[in-house]
Amino acid sequence: MVVRSCSNLSDLVSEDISNSPQSPGALPQPLSVPGIMSDVDGKLGDKDDSNAFSSEFQLKIIIVANFLPLNAQKDKISGRWCFTYDEDSILLPLKDGLSSDTEVFYVGSLKVDVDASEQENVSLRILEEFNCLPTFIPSDIQKQFYNGFCKHHLWPLLHYMLPLYPEYCNHFDRSLWQAYVSANKIFADKVMEVINPERDYVWVHDYHLMVIATFLRKQYNWIKLGFFLHSPFPSSEIYRALPVRDEILKALLNADLIGFHTFDYARHFLSCCSRILGLKYESKRGYIKLEYFGRTIIIKILPVGIHMGRLQSALSHPSFSVNVREMWEKFKGKKLILGVDDMDIFKGINLKLLAIEQLLQQYPELLGELILVQIVNPPRSTGKDVEEARNQMYLTANRINERFGLPDYEPVIIINRHVPLYEKASYYALAECCIVNAVRDGMNLVPYEYIVCRQGSPKMDEALDIGSESPRTSALVVSEFVGCSPSLSGAIRVNPWDINAVADALNLAITMPSGEKQLRHEKHYRYVSSHDVAYWAKSFVQDLEYSCKDHFSKNCWGVGFGLNFRVLSLSPSFRKLNKGHVVSAYERTNCRALFLDYDGTVVPQTSVVKTPSPEIKVVLNNLCSDPKNTVFIVSGRGKTTLSEWFDECENLGIAAEHGYFLKWSQQSTWEMNHQNADFSWKEIVEPVMRLYTEATDGSHIETKESALVWHYYDADPDFGSWQAKQLLDHLESLFANEPLVVKKGNHIIEVKSQGITKGLVVKDILSKMTENGKSPDFVLCIGDDRSDEDMFESLLTKAYSGTSSFAPEIFSCTVGQKPSKARYYLDDTEDVMRLLQALVAVSGPKSTSPEEDSSGKTEGCFENV
Repeated sequence: MVVRSCSNLSDLVSEDISNSPQSPGALPQPLSVPGIMSDVDGKLGDKDDSNAFSSEFQLKIIIVANFLPLNAQKDKISGRWCFTYDEDSILLPLKDGLSSDTEVFYVGSLKVDVDASEQENVSLRILEEFNCLPTFIPSDIQKQFYNGFCKHHLWPLLHYMLPLYPEYCNHFDRSLWQAYVSANKIFADKVMEVINPERDYVWVHDYHLMVIATFLRKQYNWIKLGFFLHSPFPSSEIYRALPVRDEILKALLNADLIGFHTFDYARHFLSCCSRILGLKYESKRGYIKLEYFGRTIIIKILPVGIHMGRLQSALSHPSFSVNVREMWEKFKGKKLILGVDDMDIFKGINLKLLAIEQLLQQYPELLGELILVQIVNPPRSTGKDVEEARNQMYLTANRINERFGLPDYEPVIIINRHVPLYEKASYYALAECCIVNAVRDGMNLVPYEYIVCRQGSPKMDEALDIGSESPRTSALVVSEFVGCSPSLSGAIRVNPWDINAVADALNLAITMPSGEKQLRHEKHYRYVSSHDVAYWAKSFVQDLEYSCKDHFSKNCWGVGFGLNFRVLSLSPSFRKLNKGHVVSAYERTNCRALFLDYDGTVVPQTSVVKTPSPEIKVVLNNLCSDPKNTVFIVSGRGKTTLSEWFDECENLGIAAEHGYFLKWSQQSTWEMNHQNADFSWKEIVEPVMRLYTEATDGSHIETKESALVWHYYDADPDFGSWQAKQLLDHLESLFANEPLVVKKGNHIIEVKSQGITKGLVVKDILSKMTENGKSPDFVLCIGDDRSDEDMFESLLTKAYSGTSSFAPEIFSCTVGQKPSKARYYLDDTEDVMRLLQALVAVSGPKSTSPEEDSSGKTEGCFENV
């Protein structure tokens, strides 16, 4: 079993969050495992114990959402509560995609208020009958949380609306944000009551709970946690306007798997992570991965599907047969276009009506034939914007009916009420065309429902006197700003703001040849029927299991306070370099080799001034003055620059351009590796790099004798990375069969001849030391980027150990906590300098400044040859 190393992780929550109201009625269910955290010493228990759960225990998925998939109603006479499943909830059919032995547990709020005196009994009842655990949020917090922050801040922003107009979006209110955080903590507390963190999975849904992951991760460092966003995610230009942008991003990154409906939404999220938090991502083996403090977060693109069984049941409902026959008689000989939307400012209902008006004006022959039935579902929230949208809808519809209406004919029919599914299915089944014209929407399953209903059922065929072998057709007009649009390749995609284009698309849909409609329908039906909600749930849970598979193979530490909390995850063999241990080994050894990278190791990568400070020169001089030391700066920089910068460090060895040039001290001459190398390739590479430099603001070319380097550190993060990838692909294709290395580094693309690496030069230096009878018994190697990984890898071979009876003390160390071939890490360049100063303190003769007379210098453990 994994042991716990922190008694009270909740102390890490900041005061304003931890003091938020606790939900009443905590269930008397003790956790089988109080928490998970690696031991401070980095020792985990038997990993087989954690894996044994899959066979010994039933798998449990805890689904967390704002609302439970339940309807609740209290009898006014008896006072008894009646609970039923909400068949409209997307959460209910998730279990269809999971194995039969998987327990599905729901945590969320009820859609009605429950008196505090009844909450305990209600909780126990629906837990026992429905496997649901309700969160009871105090009414004042609930109002600020849902109607306030969710609907007035997050919802508009996620749909690309900036708070520029007070009548639609409120200016940021910090108290609403605090209510949002408090509500998320109440949800997290409920999850903690029922979770076994070693074996249960948690799946959080939608924008109402975007910071819950921090509270759960804070309590259980290795919780298995997935998050799915059902709404759009805006571009970074929009999202960056949110004052709490950092807090929400960091909270989402406490999940193991983050799901989006479309690649656009995922791309926007990744762009925000890159621009706001400076994180990098990569696509590898079909997965998009983000590295965050040693943890790997997987980004999943997975559009949700519909519940096929529910729709097929509606098509077989007795009322459906009667209803569809009546409607068929009513609309006989008409071209029926259907729209089904929530009453919402983003659904584009009025734009749709304007397109119908344009269509009737442009094609007068459609008068008397064309009918738009617009079903308006009840709004999910109230406000001035919703009322204005409703009023505008009626004004436009009345104008169209007055202008184009005839006796017994109205071109626009508005149905503004709750419509039962069987009745809605009747409209779907009879409509020649369905239009979804939203200006921005997360997914929108209306087109999927339309396609399934157009496929029909035996009862529908019987009611409409259609043969079972009759071809099925459908026509879809879909806004390109709707999440389902990429999945429906046979739909006619439109820009909802272009009224003329929408009108033309509608005309194309209703006049399209039957054969083409059939082909489009068959293509859509194959996709919709195979990618239903069960497929969606199964795929997400499988990826969640994959995302968490390495949890118990790493050590973890919780760091940070409040919503800045995150988990630092490291391999058990990768730990921070212990300064005392290095100093002790340094003192007891007699022939030492020290290899130091320059940029990012001795000098911060972000430093504007790149020249070494006097302090750095003093430290290096003192290390070099010890006769037991051989010290090298191993850098990708050119020999002239490094020679000038370290001119005062007479005993310092320099390996420039990744080891292409080498000299053992300032008095020695430069040695050149690969003297016969052919650099004619530069004539081809330089024009290509110049082309990308001209097209990429903030980039430049660095010319070395052995390499050409394209830098893009100062370029736009997204565009620079994109251009770097294009340049990398371009150069790799040019030199696929040439002895060249095209390499991507830290904001650079470098081209050089094969065989010029830091790893080879380190191996050569150590081998020469061994050949001259000065086999090192202490090796310290510190670097920060990919080129330094070659040094760390070369030290693993120990090919230079020669005849030494004792293995040398080797300390390979990367700067920064990240995956590396080094065995250790230091946090930053300041840590590196503190280590070097500690070594100076126990070294031999020291100089106090770079200018000190060096005439009395002693030889190092390696004599120049």
